Amino acid sequence: MEIRDFDSLLAAARAQAQPQRVLMVFAHAALHDDHSPAEADRYARGEGGILLPMMCLDRPAAEMTDFAALAAEAAGMAQPWQVMFVACLGGDKGVVPSAAEAEAPLKRMIQTIQTGGDVARYLAFDREGRPLLFG
Repeated sequence: MEIRDFDSLLAAARAQAQPQRVLMVFAHAALHDDHSPAEADRYARGEGGILLPMMCLDRPAAEMTDFAALAAEAAGMAQPWQVMFVACLGGDKGVVPSAAEAEAPLKRMIQTIQTGGDVARYLAFDREGRPLLFG
């Protein structure tokens, strides 16, 4: 199944043989403290900067409705998010992974984002639920 947007990701997760838990990390772009003037110029044009995780959520895919409901829930964040990173954690023997089982993978996702690691291993979506690509 092709992932065209967040809702198609939910459909794909629900279609898996084992129940899935959706792991999400919301982030916003910022300039690092010791940025150069050139980096500040790029950032002002909407390019560059660093991504800072702001909040994480995990939910069973079967309990999620759609992107609009998720975006409404995330709208209450103090600072608007710009990128949502997503991974799915598959269940076993028909049992969805618990929130406790999602904790370590979520921490790894946050650490990867904070350290500028390989975020291309995750799906990423913008505030409209459209996929983003990181090289």
